[in-house]
Amino acid sequence: MNSSDLAAAFGLFLVFEGIAPFVNPQGVKRALARLIEVRDRELRIAGLGSMLVGVIILFVVR
Repeated sequence: MNSSDLAAAFGLFLVFEGIAPFVNPQGVKRALARLIEVRDRELRIAGLGSMLVGVIILFVVR
C-alpha cells in the first residue's frame, strides 16, 4: 500500500461521509442529536463492528 492508495481511500471516505448531510441535512441533525443519548458501551460496540467490517472488506478487496 502506497501513499496514493491511502490518499484515494481518504478521499473516498470523505465523499461517502458527505453524501448524507448533502442529501438530508435535517435527518443528519436528528441523528446526531439522538447520538448524545446512546450509551458509551453501545457506541464502542458499533465502532468495533464498523472497524471489523472495514477490515473484512479490505481483505476481500485486496
